[in-house]
Amino acid sequence: MAAAATFTSKEIGAALRVRLAGFVRSLRDSGFKVGLAESQDALRLLQTPAVRKAHTLKRAFRSLFCGRLSDWKVFDELFDAHWTGKGVKAGVKVSGSSSNKSMKTIRELMDAQGTRQDTVAGDVERQPGEEDEDTDDSPSGRREGASIAENLGQVDFRKMQDPEATAKAHELAERLARTMRVRLTRRDRQKRKGPRLDLRKTIRHSIAHGGTPIELIRKGPRQRQLRLVILLDASGSMSNYTAVFTRFVHGMLDNFREAEAFLFHTRLVHVSSALSERDAARALDRMGLMAQGVGGGTKIGEALAEFNRWHAARVIHSRTCVLILSDGYDTCAPGALGEEMAKLRRRCKRIVWLNPLIGWQGYEPTAGGMQAALPHVDLFAPAHNLDSLAALEPYLAKL
Repeated sequence: MAAAATFTSKEIGAALRVRLAGFVRSLRDSGFKVGLAESQDALRLLQTPAVRKAHTLKRAFRSLFCGRLSDWKVFDELFDAHWTGKGVKAGVKVSGSSSNKSMKTIRELMDAQGTRQDTVAGDVERQPGEEDEDTDDSPSGRREGASIAENLGQVDFRKMQDPEATAKAHELAERLARTMRVRLTRRDRQKRKGPRLDLRKTIRHSIAHGGTPIELIRKGPRQRQLRLVILLDASGSMSNYTAVFTRFVHGMLDNFREAEAFLFHTRLVHVSSALSERDAARALDRMGLMAQGVGGGTKIGEALAEFNRWHAARVIHSRTCVLILSDGYDTCAPGALGEEMAKLRRRCKRIVWLNPLIGWQGYEPTAGGMQAALPHVDLFAPAHNLDSLAALEPYLAKL
């Protein structure tokens, strides 16, 4: 005991305190309920001999921070990524290159198209044997200024090769989502005719008239606000679209209380806390730490099963629209996906499935998973360009 007391009296270095603060922030971003008391207890643990061995510190932190089964499932990955660096190169790293080429981070997906600086849109349509003509004009494949914004809405995301056009598409997608969010969440105006007088709002409106209640505001029936639950497919087959969809979802969730976002590939990750960050770059960095395994396979059935079991009761009410952004390619059995879609359909008001492949010429939903899901989908629509995303607003406005 005396030895322990002597050891705890030593002060912790600034680097270790910063490391602990970052770890606590990562836990909160991942849904852990960590307060000041837990942070102080963790600080005391770092003043004990447990800090000398990583596995001892992991067990101590696991007992301190994990209060739910969902916390226990992801704690080891978060601890290893933050304290030992294990798994970072495979999928958690948000900058630089990954040693595992099949696993990409969100930031890598965002920058994938922008890194090809030598490729322009005109090169995609060039036939073999054709040579560039000597001319004083700029490359024909690159559009400048307003012409990009005018034509960008109809361009398939997978065909965007120009870095400037890609960046513009990301910006427009986020702006479109914010505009839709404002329109969808705007409350109905108070009616001038109603059963009861809204005294508080009447007094507030009278301030502009010197305190004289010229305009009487009455209470009308309050309609429950639409809630949007977004499930985003981040598998390898969706890599051409994940970057734009991520920015679109970020625009929908920014300061929007009635929305939740989940990202899935071989597992399901709750990313609302990360995407609610105002700064898009910071939001992507935070989500990259949470969404290990981006760019791999797809298990839609298992992801929906996890959502129905652990999250559906909390995030879905009678006016909830579940929005699934996926191409429908599933490695699970089609029957499992159909069963989970049926459970989800009984809980929510509408299910909207946005599939970027619908915009491809000659596409038919022949995949087993997609066929199993379609009977439970209320709206099956394309999502291959900005115009198709904008077309979603009139449908959501009617819910």
